[in-house]
Amino acid sequence: MAEPVAALRQHTEVAVGILLRPDGALLLCTRPPGKVYAGYWEFPGGKIEAGESVEQALRRELIEELGVTIGPAEVWKATEHDYPHALVRLHWCKVWQWTGAFEMREGQSMAWQHWPLEVRPILPGALPVLQWLAQERGQDFDPAMLSIE
Repeated sequence: MAEPVAALRQHTEVAVGILLRPDGALLLCTRPPGKVYAGYWEFPGGKIEAGESVEQALRRELIEELGVTIGPAEVWKATEHDYPHALVRLHWCKVWQWTGAFEMREGQSMAWQHWPLEVRPILPGALPVLQWLAQERGQDFDPAMLSIE
């Protein structure tokens, strides 16, 4: 029996930050110009390099991308998404503390969002986490409204 295509592909490990303000807003950023899914909204983060923990990778990525240094970040959930260009394992971390002024260092945009989210489209890999966050808050969430695949 042949292996499923996804089983033959190597995972790209990614650390992702869910930055949460005291008022409940969460930070979303656009994918930078020139990258796959450019203009789609996502949570900030990036690839975990060899020898890095999830928290170390997230800390490095948010300094590089946004110019902020995060406080403690603990993995909350892990998901997988099979994009046409990459099979990713996403390590989701809730972050409540950071220092520094936000700078969009890769030409991306940022937006603090409350429910219901106003930005569109959302990167497909973020949809399950948005659904969990909405459930935690007792909010309705329709992922079909946010994604265009």
